[in-house]
Amino acid sequence: MNELFMHRALELAAKGKGHTCPNPLVGCVIVHKGSIIGEGWHQAFGGPHAEVNAINSVIDKNRLSESSVYVNLEPCVHFGKTPPCVALLIQHQVKKVFIGNVDPHPLVQGRGVQKLKAAGIEVVVGVLKKEGEALNRSFFTFAQKKRPYILLKWAETADGFMAQKNYATPWISNELSTMLVHQWRSEEDAILVGSNTALYDNPQLSVRHWSGKHPLRLLIDRQLRLPTSLHLFDQSQPTLCYNCRKAKKLLNLEYVKLLEKNFLANLLKDLYKRKIQSLIVEGGSRLLHEFIQQGSWDEARVFVSNKKFEEGLPAPSLKCKPQVVERILNDKLMLFYNTRLLQN
Repeated sequence: MNELFMHRALELAAKGKGHTCPNPLVGCVIVHKGSIIGEGWHQAFGGPHAEVNAINSVIDKNRLSESSVYVNLEPCVHFGKTPPCVALLIQHQVKKVFIGNVDPHPLVQGRGVQKLKAAGIEVVVGVLKKEGEALNRSFFTFAQKKRPYILLKWAETADGFMAQKNYATPWISNELSTMLVHQWRSEEDAILVGSNTALYDNPQLSVRHWSGKHPLRLLIDRQLRLPTSLHLFDQSQPTLCYNCRKAKKLLNLEYVKLLEKNFLANLLKDLYKRKIQSLIVEGGSRLLHEFIQQGSWDEARVFVSNKKFEEGLPAPSLKCKPQVVERILNDKLMLFYNTRLLQN
């Protein structure tokens, strides 16, 4: 039964995707004598936390002292944009708190659990722990590894090509796959492409085929050779251009100068300083290969169509088998996870 209620808390938490960063995804369920009497989730950064929304939804507050609270992440103990949730739970003297994951944030890290116990509230930690870690993988990666969660994404033909010889990229995946990609973009903080992709595809890197926020656009143009007529320089969305030549800020466009040595590592350090918790790398092949070669990736999502180019630019290769394979109409979607990193 505890897992059932925690599953519901995770479902609620997922509703906040794309809106809570840098805060985690959190859902809360309040149960009285086996029945749910309150629910809530963290809906947007700066807004009330999941516990606050859940408690506010309870009609008869007198029942809280005989209720159990299910929350997928340890309640906060510090003042940020909002007051600490632990104090609210203690104020209402809830009977029991079930927690999925301990918060890795240095201002929390078990202090919420300690305060609840010190107030006489029974606490159970670790309910659906793995599912909670998967939901908040970006939050945990950022806190523990001091870098964004790195998601590689590309589409390839049935014979293993990402583009034709002249860098032309006729549509490879189907319309439903494209819509799914735009949904992913709305859920992550930033999206990165290299100079060849910018030049030959002239992408907008928006979510025009989905409803949601646009990710921060990132571009690598080491020697600043790209024409500023490209969409990525139109200043319609916040954009960072990583290079080795100049640092300059314009409206919605910033040139970020990095050292050539360890360029990608320096880029990830800069994103960490900017509190960017998740990054989609969309290509091209050379940039994706560089991330793969350095082992700097957590997840890869690869579409394989039934089209063939016969020749062209080869798609990157992962030296592992996909953990998940799905069908998106006539496309095959393969999901890879960097198990070497998971084991570390």
